[in-house]
Amino acid sequence: MKKTIYTLILLCCVFSCNTEVPTQFSEEALNDTFVTLEGNNTTFNDILETHKGKTIVIDVWASWCKDCLEGMPKVKALQSEYKEAVYVFLSLDKSQNAWKKGIEKYNVNGEHYFMQSGWKGPFGDFVNLDWIPRYMVINKTGNIELFKAVKADDDKLIVAIKK
Repeated sequence: MKKTIYTLILLCCVFSCNTEVPTQFSEEALNDTFVTLEGNNTTFNDILETHKGKTIVIDVWASWCKDCLEGMPKVKALQSEYKEAVYVFLSLDKSQNAWKKGIEKYNVNGEHYFMQSGWKGPFGDFVNLDWIPRYMVINKTGNIELFKAVKADDDKLIVAIKK
């Protein structure tokens, strides 16, 4: 009897879990605001629209993040190999000043935005942000090709960029 109950509980858990990976951003995530290097606010949707028709590699990082900095040479290698992609860096630094200093100190090349809503804002909630670095790939049609990678040399990341 216990075995039957445990089996039923397990089946309920497995079939009730949403394991579907999103291919589109939620309206809330698209409307989340980020800060440009010039200090202007822009929505995530505007960031995507700016690069419409291109493959976009998103790197959520922070200059205080050891794993992010260790992954940066791999990101630079991706940039060298896949020049046609746009590289968008979303920073979770503690301040805009630290963010700007980090970009300069670590010579991070690409499009830069500060995540003023942080880990638990609309964008962070949508992507279930629980670790950085976090990599995503948006394909040329604007769909999420790769929802999550935590290493810049992840095979899934490279395959998604090549598509």
